[in-house]
Amino acid sequence: MDLTDKQKGIFLSLIGVLLITPDSLFIRLINIPSWELLFYRGLIPFFFLLIFLLLYYKKNFLHSLLITGLPGLLYAVLVALGNTTFVISIQNTNVANTLIMIALTPFATAILSSIFIKEYPSKRMWVTIIACFVTILFIFYESYQGGRLFGDFFGLLTAIFIGGSAVVIRFSKLVDLLPALLIAKLFTLVIPLVFLNSFNALLFINSDQLFFIFVMGLFLVIPLACMTIAPRYIPAYEVEIFFILETILGPIWVWFVIHEQPSTKTIIGGIVIILIIITHTAYELRENKKIN
Repeated sequence: MDLTDKQKGIFLSLIGVLLITPDSLFIRLINIPSWELLFYRGLIPFFFLLIFLLLYYKKNFLHSLLITGLPGLLYAVLVALGNTTFVISIQNTNVANTLIMIALTPFATAILSSIFIKEYPSKRMWVTIIACFVTILFIFYESYQGGRLFGDFFGLLTAIFIGGSAVVIRFSKLVDLLPALLIAKLFTLVIPLVFLNSFNALLFINSDQLFFIFVMGLFLVIPLACMTIAPRYIPAYEVEIFFILETILGPIWVWFVIHEQPSTKTIIGGIVIILIIITHTAYELRENKKIN
């Protein structure tokens, strides 16, 4: 069956988000300090990606890296910076503050798309973005803590970096930027080495932690690959709308596995966001069907 670009983009976004939703659970199960965690979130995906790209591109592997050019380098830097600012935000504010800031990603992406690639969201898209953000505020408002501007600032930077990386992909949609993801993961594992007090800390992990680190790495590679390819088919801000689902579905996995029950607001808000995104997707696919 031949899929339209719209269908391909939505499918890749959904697959990417659904596969990354257990990420919060893996972080809880691994339970190691943030900089060590960031190192492994770079190292293990780098390892898996390297094997995949070597098998996929074979003798053209180095060429595939080189032809990504400046867009590939910019994308890699933005992804690595987004990973790093996320860790700094989590370390300097509470989780609710960080999640609220990251929920601004679709706003940041839409604004950056409008400025740099002249791709303007429709009124319905703006309504969807605002509705999702208001729902996030409903869920986390009572948990939000003032006076944590440093951590909040880095949470906002995370949203900008994530949005910027998606815009770079959209701008360079004719370029295969999947190999640039390998460079991004290399940068991601190098950055925490600057902040670690001791390299020995990277070695003190038990067998259970090591197992979940590898599983986490695998569950990061596939979603990141999907989210890297998706903006080639649909606007970057539309991809980031789906990413909000991770904020909602992540706690559900934690609830199922380690029985940490989410609040009633989280459940209600999660249902609302899922309905908003389903409605938005249905309208987009119906309009696309009419055009085709």
